[in-house]
Amino acid sequence: MNTNFLAQILRNKIILSVFLLFFTFTFAQEKQIKKTISIQNSISNRACENDKMERSISIYEKTSKIGDYNCIGCNCTFEANLKAGNYTMIISVEGYKSEPFDFEVKENQSNYVLNSIILNEDKFLKEVSVFGIKKRYIKVTADKTSINVQDNAMLNTGNAYEAVKKLPGIVVAPDGTLKLNGKPVTIQIDDLPNSLSGNDLKNYLSGLPASALEKIELIYNPGAKYDANTSGSVVNMVTNSKRLKGVAGNFNINYNFNKYQKPSPQIMLNGKVDAVSWNIMTGYNYIDSERRNGNYNTFLDYFKPSTTENLYLDFKNFSPTTERNFYVRTGLNYKLNKKSNILFNYNGNFANNRNDYESESTGNYLAHYFNKGLNKEKSTNNEYILQYKTKIDTLGTTLDVTAFVNQFNRTPISNTLQTQGSSTISNNSRQDFGLLNYYGKIDLSFPITKLGIRFNTGIKYNTIDLDNNGSYLISNTSNKIDFDYLEKNAAVYAEINKKFFKKLNATLGLRFEDFNVERKANENGTKSEYNFSNRNFFPSINLLYELNDDLNFSTSYSRKIQQPYYGQLDPNNGNYVDKYNTSQGNILLNPAFFDNYEFKITAFQYASIGANFSKVKDANTFLFSVNDDGAGSPISNQTTIALNKKQYGAYIDFPIPLDMIFKGKEEFKKRQGDMDKLNLLFFHIQYNKTTIDNYDLSFKNKGAWVFAGNGQVVLPWNIKATMNYFYIPVGNWEIYQINKPIQQFDISFNRDFFDKKLKLGLHAFDLFNQNKVNANVSSQGLNTLFTEKMDSRVFRISLTWNFGKLKTVEKSTIDTDKIQSGGGIMK
Repeated sequence: MNTNFLAQILRNKIILSVFLLFFTFTFAQEKQIKKTISIQNSISNRACENDKMERSISIYEKTSKIGDYNCIGCNCTFEANLKAGNYTMIISVEGYKSEPFDFEVKENQSNYVLNSIILNEDKFLKEVSVFGIKKRYIKVTADKTSINVQDNAMLNTGNAYEAVKKLPGIVVAPDGTLKLNGKPVTIQIDDLPNSLSGNDLKNYLSGLPASALEKIELIYNPGAKYDANTSGSVVNMVTNSKRLKGVAGNFNINYNFNKYQKPSPQIMLNGKVDAVSWNIMTGYNYIDSERRNGNYNTFLDYFKPSTTENLYLDFKNFSPTTERNFYVRTGLNYKLNKKSNILFNYNGNFANNRNDYESESTGNYLAHYFNKGLNKEKSTNNEYILQYKTKIDTLGTTLDVTAFVNQFNRTPISNTLQTQGSSTISNNSRQDFGLLNYYGKIDLSFPITKLGIRFNTGIKYNTIDLDNNGSYLISNTSNKIDFDYLEKNAAVYAEINKKFFKKLNATLGLRFEDFNVERKANENGTKSEYNFSNRNFFPSINLLYELNDDLNFSTSYSRKIQQPYYGQLDPNNGNYVDKYNTSQGNILLNPAFFDNYEFKITAFQYASIGANFSKVKDANTFLFSVNDDGAGSPISNQTTIALNKKQYGAYIDFPIPLDMIFKGKEEFKKRQGDMDKLNLLFFHIQYNKTTIDNYDLSFKNKGAWVFAGNGQVVLPWNIKATMNYFYIPVGNWEIYQINKPIQQFDISFNRDFFDKKLKLGLHAFDLFNQNKVNANVSSQGLNTLFTEKMDSRVFRISLTWNFGKLKTVEKSTIDTDKIQSGGGIMK
């Protein structure tokens, strides 16, 4: 029987089973006995019969939210699914203080009446406080670590890419990719994985201001509700989505300088009118920078004539770059009723970049090349997101329906003059790159009261259509390369969460993904095509044991896939443009499969120690290889091959509470939830080692250490000093051997004025100018010494002015996810 027909039957049965479960349990719930809660609350200076204001009611068990409820007027009655225990309720009304109220639920009691609750007007309220969620410097839980960005002066200036690189556990590997505790990273913004990959994604994040971020979440081993393409770990950037009554906002400017000037102004407005909440953020980045890099290649199988001396090639490059980026991000939330919202977001980025470069290739017996050229690139990125969110009942059943479209285009143009002796060769190229990504998805979440579990499920369909046409003219010889990529993906998942013995929390998930991929390349009439399908189940399990309120143990397993991103596949690639240096995509790459294991101990929501292991089949790895030019001379070629790997990692995160040491325990308790008064040092140490089954390294595999620390000290005159430092000693990163330590020290001084309406900061990044990569690369047929130095020592003056009304009323973040090709791996 046809395998496609069997797969279709299987998918239909899975989807039908999931939805039958949903409707069966939803109707079954209504027969269960629920706790009825009646609240008699009043607003000061307002008669109850004249009170028609809406209340938002949240119930918490410790710091975990049980559910949200709504009512109008003084007397509120609703049903909630509560077990025996102690709870806290917070009632929020626009313009009034939100105070927590404690109450106890008993096993045999079904009705609860809370009397005489009075809400007092807060004339100076700046934002509604949320019970149980403090403004922590850093918060560590079993499945993720959350870092406050909004109130962290070291992170909230500059752009999002700069902020990510400063997070504990994040390392920029020698190949340019981001790693979290040694594992690949998928980037998300508000739970939306980005459609872009490689340098396109890096440029996108560089155009997103860090001041727009509320926090960043490091998710170490994502479960079934995340795309299977999240191969290793997830970095989720949560934007500041508060909506304010009236009109409010802020103006922010970062003026960066070294030998170059780098201004970045930005303005953000938000507000609420009746049932409509809105926000808009727009800004412009103008960044001049430079990069110096080189490769010293020793060809192992090529020798100087009549000698045993290996041929070598020394390539050096200097590239000053100008990046100009205009961006706009908008959000609109229309409240249909008390339980339902329609949300629309538009994000646009428009870039115009210029790169002048000079490069030189020398060698023994190889011709001397000197290149001087200019790259210009214009790009546009448009994202449209529409979402419908509703709460079906008071037990916490929710339905989310999402549609997403991403259009990205860029047109790089390169003009180069190559000089060899007395001859000059022109090399001109142009690429027309277009990417269209769209998807639709439905997510359901509901409790199954009788069994004491929560069930999450969803379906998703995604398409990526990519086309890149390259035109190349070397003197009078023309070459054309057309690359087409089409990916269709259907997915369904189910996830169950249940707590056993009041101590053990278990989450079991299963995701089914159906990938259909078409890759086509046409080079001057020579066609190549590679089509394939992946149909796989991706299980996940997460276990959390709470020893007590301050200590827990967790372990998890997940199976994931990593589709090669388009930069690894596309034969249109011209990073190096002379006779002996080339760059080429590999259209035949297979997806990589990951089996990820994680163990972690967490204490006091600040400290943790953990270990991870990943077994990877067909991991796509960037390296240098040797091609022959047909006349007996070697060519150094950058490409990607598939390797089987085992990755081992261990890490520890721990704070040093300076306030407890110097001020005492009681003073520390007062300050630990207040970012403005906290004195703290936070350290991260990790060790990573990778073994490769089908590849021989040219050096001993020692593994690699990373030491990092950041912290905050409150100085006299209310000046906050924040610091960030990392140190990577000599060691191995997969096929790279770091020969010299890499380190960077950043420091910032910040002060607020005029009741926090004006914020002024002075910053120095890579103060000692020590961030430089110097590594050996174990490649195919050659040994490569790779060096790279960016103009990383930068000084910054930042200024932020807040204006308008400051009463927070609601959010309009779209909590969804969007697909990318290749998992959004940074490179």
